[in-house]
Amino acid sequence: MKQDTIIILDYGSQYTRLISRRLREMNIFCDLVSPDIDRAFFDDRNIKGFILSGGPNSVFDVEAPKLPEWVLDTKLPILGICYGMQLIAERFYGSVEKSDKREYGNAELIILNENPLFSNVPKNNKVWMSHGDKVIELPKKFNVIAKTSNSFCAAFNYENIWGVQFHPEVDNTDYGVNILSNFSRKICNVNNNWNAQNFINNTIATIKDTVGKSNVICGISGGVDSSIAATLIHMAIGKQLTSIFVDNGLLRKNEPENVMSFLKKDLGLNVVKIDAKQRFIKKLKGITDPEQKRKIIGKEFIKVFELEARKLKNVKYLAQGTLYSDVVESAVTKSGHTSVIKSHHNVGGLPEKMNLELLEPLRMLFKDEVRKIGKEMKINNQILDRHPFPGPGLAIRIMGEVTEEKLTILREADEIFINEIKKANLYNKIWQAFAVLTNIQSVGVMGDNRTYENCIALRAVNSNDAMTADWSNISKDTLSTISSRIINEVSGVNRIVYDITSKPPSTIEWE
Repeated sequence: MKQDTIIILDYGSQYTRLISRRLREMNIFCDLVSPDIDRAFFDDRNIKGFILSGGPNSVFDVEAPKLPEWVLDTKLPILGICYGMQLIAERFYGSVEKSDKREYGNAELIILNENPLFSNVPKNNKVWMSHGDKVIELPKKFNVIAKTSNSFCAAFNYENIWGVQFHPEVDNTDYGVNILSNFSRKICNVNNNWNAQNFINNTIATIKDTVGKSNVICGISGGVDSSIAATLIHMAIGKQLTSIFVDNGLLRKNEPENVMSFLKKDLGLNVVKIDAKQRFIKKLKGITDPEQKRKIIGKEFIKVFELEARKLKNVKYLAQGTLYSDVVESAVTKSGHTSVIKSHHNVGGLPEKMNLELLEPLRMLFKDEVRKIGKEMKINNQILDRHPFPGPGLAIRIMGEVTEEKLTILREADEIFINEIKKANLYNKIWQAFAVLTNIQSVGVMGDNRTYENCIALRAVNSNDAMTADWSNISKDTLSTISSRIINEVSGVNRIVYDITSKPPSTIEWE
């Protein structure tokens, strides 16, 4: 991708993803990668600079991740943040030690010298600290450019290398966006032309060049991501694309019929529907572990796609609507510096060996960026405004083993929940809402009889990109109506709970 790019090396900080968010918000393209990634990965990139993230390690730990030498060999600008700054200090023979006074929270930054990194930043300003180690001796030729009351060196610079001990990516740093902008635009000279129309034009050209005269099949679910991915590919190669909708038996009520209708009518795609319900249900029999469910479903999807590809001529590529959040959460890296949160069926759940090459035009986008692309492409709002639905479907909204009986219960409860929030004019104000069939049964009383039945959990969240989320404050009256309807209309349920946890610490889905 010959797009001006800032490479972020991820050393495991809880704030790392915010760096990429801040840059993308400034229309600056960036890529978040493991520090031990192969240099060859970047051969076709127009790299303009590097940011080294924070992380939980100490630079003097034996197994602590290091600064790759090839990054220094590029002679491109480098900005180290927290652990990244300490890595730079250690690499150039400065000294880093554990501090006897841990610095966490807000601190006053005092800028000592004029520097392009601090252009248009007040001399005294508030920053956010989160570290237990600190630089106690500067490498030779490095200059201190800012300090705090607790540290003689809160920022340093030598030639094209900068380091800051604080976190400019968090909201608690007053001028953090200015600092990241200064590094990217003024120091790295990045063109901030990362916008929807440029992405569409570049992606269509790239798809044409990549695919050539080969044919492509696209796994399509009817969700925003796969629908836009398929539409982009269709714009690039037309009849060379065949979209495949797999009814895996794990979909919501009436989903197959509704999806097939708008995929053909609104998007004009050539869509083949595959009935694989029994195949997936059989494979999931007796499986309770959520990671195992995801991997089984991912592998079965690939098998179905490969079977269909054999019916067509010259199929070389399998296209998917994989997003950046899927890649980050599945932690597809060679190192263990970023922990796997959950394997996504279309990333970490894929088999190691496949007969088709992957084509993932949205792989570098966050969810809100995908919706912007869709609006630029004039995709129907009915599709763009659909709540996200996970690829593994209801399998990960049923805790424990997936059975036909449980699927029926969950479908009915979920439909009531969605219908009621639509009636309350909340659907477009909520980012994602769904019901979960927990693996908890509890005692209840219906009429004069004792019951021992299932508990349904309701989950509704607001988010921009699925990386963070907060629970939606649905009114008591609406929740009361939803609860009453599910209890009265769905056989096998006697208790409803509402999930009020944010992400983090929870994930959006329960499994």
